[in-house]
This record gives sequence, C-alpha cells and structure tokens, in this order.
Amino acid sequence: MAVNLVNVETVTKVYGTRALLDGVSLGVSEGDRIGVVGRNGDGKTTLIRLLAKLEEADLGRVTHSGGLRLGVLTQHDSLDPTATVRHEVIGDLADHEWAGNAKVRDVLTGLFGGLDLPGFPEGLDTVIGPLSGGERRRIALAKLLIAEQDLIVLDEPTNHLDVEGIAWLAQHLRTRRSALVVVTHDRWFLDQVCTRMWDVQGGYVHEYEGGYSDYVFARAERERIAATEEVKRKNLVRKELAWLRRGAPARTSKPRFRIEAANELIADVPPPRDTSELMKFANARLGKTVFDLEDVTIQAGPKVLLTHLTWQLGPGDRIGLVGVNGAGKTSLLAALTEAARTQGDVQPTAGKVIVGRTVKLAYLSQEVTELKPTLRVLEAVQQVRDRVDLGKGREMTAGQLCEQFGFTKEKQWTPVGDLSGGERRRLQLLRLLMDEPNVLFLDEPTNDLDIETLNQLEDLLDSWPGSMVVISHDRFFIERTTDKVMALLGDRTLRMLPRGIDEYLERRRKLAQSGVPAAPAASGPSASSAAWAAGQAGAAGAAAASSGAPASAKDGRAAKKELQKIERQLDKSSTRETSLHQQIAENATDFEKVAKLDTELRQLVSDREELEMRWMELAEDA
Repeated sequence: MAVNLVNVETVTKVYGTRALLDGVSLGVSEGDRIGVVGRNGDGKTTLIRLLAKLEEADLGRVTHSGGLRLGVLTQHDSLDPTATVRHEVIGDLADHEWAGNAKVRDVLTGLFGGLDLPGFPEGLDTVIGPLSGGERRRIALAKLLIAEQDLIVLDEPTNHLDVEGIAWLAQHLRTRRSALVVVTHDRWFLDQVCTRMWDVQGGYVHEYEGGYSDYVFARAERERIAATEEVKRKNLVRKELAWLRRGAPARTSKPRFRIEAANELIADVPPPRDTSELMKFANARLGKTVFDLEDVTIQAGPKVLLTHLTWQLGPGDRIGLVGVNGAGKTSLLAALTEAARTQGDVQPTAGKVIVGRTVKLAYLSQEVTELKPTLRVLEAVQQVRDRVDLGKGREMTAGQLCEQFGFTKEKQWTPVGDLSGGERRRLQLLRLLMDEPNVLFLDEPTNDLDIETLNQLEDLLDSWPGSMVVISHDRFFIERTTDKVMALLGDRTLRMLPRGIDEYLERRRKLAQSGVPAAPAASGPSASSAAWAAGQAGAAGAAAASSGAPASAKDGRAAKKELQKIERQLDKSSTRETSLHQQIAENATDFEKVAKLDTELRQLVSDREELEMRWMELAEDA
C-alpha cells in the first residue's frame, strides 16, 4: 500500500473578501503524479504553496509524513546572485564525483545542452546575478532535480524551456520515483507525465483519474449531465474532446478513456476546422499571393540566421514554426512584418520578399503592448473597432468577444493598470483580432494564458479565415491550431516536417548523438540551448559537406523546386486522407464501400510515405 506523504484537511484560504480555497481536503501518496489546472487567479499556486507549507492556511491543517524530503520550484527563485552556477547546482562535489553521476549528467545535458553549459559565459563558473530570468529558472530546476526527493512540487516548470527541453523534462519526471504535483498550462506535458488531475474551481478542487485527455473526457461528461442541450452544444470542453479523438492520430491510437462514451459525447460536434471552406474564404480575402521569399538571407546584427531561403506562405496556410532558440524564428517573422509594413520597400540583407497587395497583417510579439493604465478593458477594445466579422456570417461585438476571452461584464470595466500579466496578454491578442487582419503572426501566444483561455483562443482560431504562422513551445497548441510544421534546426535553413514535432525531436536527438562539439556562445536569454543546438547542427552540416562533393547551385535550385512540388502533393494527400476517414465513418454499415475506401486509404498512406522519404532526400540536397 502506498505511503501517504501529505494530507490537506478541510483547508480554507481567504484573500480580501474572496475564499480561494473553501474546506478543501486532499492527499498525496507515494507514486502520485498530479497535474493542477484551473483559471488564472482561481488558486492553483496558493494550493501548492499550502501543500508545501510555504503559506499557512486560515482554517484546517496540512501535515507532512515524518522525514519528508520535499523539493519545490516556485515562480520566483531563491538563488544567491553572488554565487556561481557550480555552487548552486553541484555544491561542493569534486568534478570526478558529479561527472561520474548519471543523474547529474542527464540533468545538465537535458536543461543546458551539455556538461560545460555551452552558452553561459564561463560555463559552470558563471556568476548567477547578471543572468536572465529564464536562465535562472533553469538553474533552479536543475538544482532541484539533481537532489533526491520524496515529493517534487513544480509551479510552471515548462516556462522558458523549448520544445526539446519540455520533452526531456517529461521523460525525466516519468522515470523518477518521486511523487509529483505540478501546475502548468502545457497540456501535452500533463498528458505525458500525470496520472491524476486536480481542477481548482470556485474555491473547490475536483479530482480526476488519468492525464489531461482523461480529464477532458470526465469533465465533459460531468458538464453534460449538469447542462441543458443548448449549453452542451456550445461547450468548449466537448469541442476539445472532439479534437483529441479526431484531430491527433498519435493521441487516439491507444486512448485511455472509454471510446464509446467519448464518441457519444461528440456525436454532434463538427470537426475542428472545415479546411476547404476556410481556404476558399482566405483566397477571397487574400488573392494568390501572401508572402513569397526568393533566395532570402536574414541576419540579427552580425549573426547570419537564414541563407538562400526560398519559401511561400500562401492564402489559408496555417504554419507551426519550431526550432532551437536563437535559430531565427522571431527574426524571420520580424523581417516579414517589416516588408509588409513598408509594402516591400524594406528588404532583408539579401534576396527579395514579395508581399501580396491585400495583406493586412497582425503580429503578436512576445512583448506586451503598453496601454494607458486608466483605460477600461472594453474601451481599449472599442478603440480598435466596435464589431468584428469572423467570416461565414459570424459577427461579434467588442463586448461579446471580451466575454469569449474571459473578460466578464464586470471585468470589462476594470482599468488596464489593474490587470495581471496573463490578462494583459489576452487583451493584446483581442485587440489584434478586432482589427480584422487576414494574416496572423503569433509569437508565443500561450504565455501567461490558462487552459480555459487557451481553449477559447483555439476555438476562435478554428474558424479564423486567413494565413497564420505560430511560434510556440506549446506543442499541443501548435498541433491544435496549425496544419503544417516547419522547423529551424540551427543550420540556416527552413525545413518542412511531414510528421510534425515528433520528427523535429527525432532530428534533434540524432544531432545530439552525433557527438559533434558545440559552437561558441550565442547571445540572448536562451543562449545556452541556442549555442549548443547551432553548434550541433552546423558541425553536422559541415561533416556532411566534407563527406562528398558539394552540390552545384543549379542542383540546389532544382531540389528546392521539387521540394515545393512535393509539399503541395503532401497537402493534397492530407486533405484526401481526412476526407476518406470521414467517408468511412459515414458509410460504416456499407461493408463493400468501406472496403473500397479502405483500399484507397492504404494506397494513399503508402504513396505519402514514399513522398516523405523523397522529401527528406531532397532536403539534404537543397
């Protein structure tokens, strides 16, 4: 029988006139891996601080088992700014002691890209004081994970980690024996790591068995029982459940919730996106040209990030852009934004960017735009427009869109200066969408947003007709809102990944296993992983080049041209595959027709695999 580590007994915690937690009773046992979700401000962080005894309850009590070894990662670290990374993470261990410890090597490599911390000015001997918040947070996480713990409590551990770092952390936590309680809005991470969920709502905590997918199903079932038919149809939780079952094959191959019950719940929920309809509408709004890049080179100061880039962003394209930090994701969007702002007058270092005449671009950067603090939320939105056309006959007022983004009627009259960071982020995105753009660039749009707000944003983007590029470390959000994934691997090229983020992680692992040395340190808040990744990719590319005669420029151009042709074929193949799945479902009782459709589907999958193999061969030549 599992030993109980922490008991929370009828705990109440009040701030001002609001009870964040009201008579909550919970327990954490050995082997538990618990994910904590809920809206911003509903008490997630308060709950885990009480759990860790960092705060006292107003009523009730929290008890720990005797000798409990507890590790806590809060949103604000307690690192000594005058100390070195070595002192905080390794302590007094001699080099041969920590270097011979497999756990220490795994943590340093997973979080920093190498044992010598490439990207930090003095490696392990770097003084902590001048480092960025993201670097300090990774140091605090490394310090916690290297120690032996019975229970680990983490508050937003995926903040400041890239896709690769998040995948490593999930794998690391799955293999640890420690119990875990984690607050995060990263739904992929919750699904990978957690076996139980706590949903903090209205002062209470609802418990669910399983990971995030199971929680979505159980919550949808609970709300189905409590809701009327009309409310049920509008339920975003059910729409997300529909996506989990229909939209991501990797998640539906071995579902952990009851398939029959889930299918019944989503029987009347439409597919996440009607791609063909949105494409027609996007063509009408944008014409044939959005952005055409011809042999473009992009620099950030003296550093060359991308060279000889030929790429086309077409009407209705929904692109997820991933890559190592410092590879040029934000710089690429910034160059396109500048070209659009000046109607092509300002061009990159080399090459040419052609901008469509009808392009109306909205760019959500990582920086939150400052607004007059005395301005009310609704007034800030109405400054842009009173009503917005969402396409296909859908229209919303500023107030209605505010409510969809979590600003209730009362909250709409809150001064902007009183909003939290997450609320300001929501308001920034809302103002962008109110301006009715037909091209969206979203750079880390999920920062500071809770899961419910992410659901609402995804629902809105499902029916948004236009071209879109999303940069995000939240792979769930990318898979949910985009149709294609492209990657910057640090080798100055942009690649399409037919198998999405899984393929990206596979490529990064192969580069890491090649054993090539890291490049010199890069600058910026995420320099450690950026420098290591760029070094791995660059050296691998150099090795490949030296192993045979270099391809001619003519061959490279031919390869790029064929690449673009294959990408179009893969797009058509994906659309046809979706259509075949729908037809098979619609004709489930007509066995003869299903057999024919299944034969076509098998051939389609086989052809697509050949195209993907050819694409990868050409990518090397290009």
